[in-house]
Amino acid sequence: MNLSYWEYKTWLSNIDYTIVGSGIVGLNTALQLKKRFPQAKVLVLEKGILPQGASTKNAGFACFGSISEILSDLKKHTEEEVLQLVQNRWEGIQFLRANLGDKTIDYQNLGGHEVFLKEHRELYQECRSQLPRVNNLLKEVFKTEAFKAQDNIFGFESIQQQYITSTVEGQIDTGKMMESLVAKVQQSGVTILNAITVESFAENASHVTVKTNCFEFNTKNLLLATNGFAAELIAENVKPSRAQVLITKPIPDLKIKGTFHLDEGYYYFRNIDDRILLGGGRNLDFKGEETAAFGLTPLIQNSLEEILATVILPNTSFEIERRWSGIMGTGTHKRPIVKPLSDRVFCGVRMGGMGIAIGSLVGKNLADLV
Repeated sequence: MNLSYWEYKTWLSNIDYTIVGSGIVGLNTALQLKKRFPQAKVLVLEKGILPQGASTKNAGFACFGSISEILSDLKKHTEEEVLQLVQNRWEGIQFLRANLGDKTIDYQNLGGHEVFLKEHRELYQECRSQLPRVNNLLKEVFKTEAFKAQDNIFGFESIQQQYITSTVEGQIDTGKMMESLVAKVQQSGVTILNAITVESFAENASHVTVKTNCFEFNTKNLLLATNGFAAELIAENVKPSRAQVLITKPIPDLKIKGTFHLDEGYYYFRNIDDRILLGGGRNLDFKGEETAAFGLTPLIQNSLEEILATVILPNTSFEIERRWSGIMGTGTHKRPIVKPLSDRVFCGVRMGGMGIAIGSLVGKNLADLV
């Protein structure tokens, strides 16, 4: 693309901060930079027409970790480390709510429930027996007992007859959240350019030269917030992890309310607009789903439909309206990577599927590095 004098002068000259990625992390980075440096020229580059990755494709869970996930983490990490993980998620959700407002993002504290399949009786019993330990550990964060056993009030089949419910878990409307976040960033004076893919960058003494699929320009600082796509630009311990999702058409008199975790969290579902949104199944093909390519597979989509028909809606007819996938950033550790890569290049990546919970704070922390 040959840019005109006006195009280059207006949008691509004298850039103080360039952010790659307009997801939750990237947009919060932009907001924090404008708060710290009101006169700075801040540019956000996004390779999609809408934010790519997971920010507009997730299930909208305002969650902090199911009981089985926390117990699994306690087998690999110290109690202090697990407590800090949950604390960061809790603080991140509060930051998001305060920043955009509960009404704006349609935040609802309907509770979250871990549902155990009949064949997972041993896991269920372990989680039940460990409730006092986990509640005691997390009381420092939530100031209340976060988990309790609850009867199967929604009529699911082929499961243990009690869930383990998180009373503090909620849900949001992902689209409303991102729409309001984009508007707030643009109102602050930040420029967002979509359909621009950053292909490479090179740091010099006074600036960073950024090469895209459309043009090349210089910026004083470069901040990478590409999460699942991070490996395309930097050598950090971040792997892309695809998540496949489907949603039903509206179901009359749908009684199911809340967010739900199934099969150790490898499946997850919720109510939204009288529909059921269901995602997961990555555990059926870990290697195949370790990809940055969007797409759907019969193996996982058929599994999702089977769970809908036999577990979630066993006595209710339904139709699938839409299917999609999102790309998460995962790694060997659950902590996000927020650090300087050099004097002028910084990164905030590896949300580990917890972008809603921690993305806002990661963005703020990334901006505070410069």
